[in-house]
Amino acid sequence: MSSSAADTQRPAPRKPIVLVPCDNRVYDDRPMQVLLTRYSDALRDQAEVLTIPLLCTGKEDVEAYLAMADGIMLTGSPSNVHPSHFGQDVLDPSLPLDPARDSITLPLIRRAIEIGMPILAICRGLQEINVALGGSLHQAVQHVPGRDDHRGAKGRSGATTDEAYALAHPVTAVAGGHLADIIGAAPVDVNSVHGQGIDRLAADLTAEAFAPDGQIEAVTIASHPGFSLALQWHPEWKPWESEASQQIFAAFGNACRAWVARRDATTQAVKTSSSLPTQG
Repeated sequence: MSSSAADTQRPAPRKPIVLVPCDNRVYDDRPMQVLLTRYSDALRDQAEVLTIPLLCTGKEDVEAYLAMADGIMLTGSPSNVHPSHFGQDVLDPSLPLDPARDSITLPLIRRAIEIGMPILAICRGLQEINVALGGSLHQAVQHVPGRDDHRGAKGRSGATTDEAYALAHPVTAVAGGHLADIIGAAPVDVNSVHGQGIDRLAADLTAEAFAPDGQIEAVTIASHPGFSLALQWHPEWKPWESEASQQIFAAFGNACRAWVARRDATTQAVKTSSSLPTQG
């Protein structure tokens, strides 16, 4: 059989599968696992991958989920990481927490780093990564001297969703960094809807971008052998309007496809080796 004929018979590469941890919400006294549609839409349309929601009841078999996956995306959320994970008491009891999600995502992050699985994290996801690796958070960035109010219009009563996610300030990627390799080093305007933010940066993280007030807006994981990127803003919000958002999701999708190719090649090598005749 010619190589061209073999190529036509070879199955197309499968689409990568990305795990996306859910939020715990209660509606009408009914507990629910929630994944906002815009996250799965961005993964499908921009990264060109499939999404599997990862339930976060605290009882999940994370290893079983990881065995199916080729990447992980940690989403933003109305809830905050519980401050007990970085040695603080709750500053504002009126703000939502999600300890069940914490119980899944924090160990999931550490395990994903061990195996080198691609990670993309957004807003709360960035904060989860910093906390999982030993860093701490400002629980209210707006109260930190020298910092701006990063809640944007979301912190204003009556703001619409479009107003809350409107462009709020520029971020500047660190020249020569991984984020700059993806979107360039020129300032990019982003939205800003977070109250918490990185305080003490975990030792294993590298700052990749900053807001004008010095707040860290993006990080990568130094010990991660593959793709890792965490952003404080929301690139999944109307990504078709932002070249940088499209570039970020495309880079993540490519990393997940590379993971699939390596895993499939390893599986094929094992099959070939096991089918060879033994000497005896």
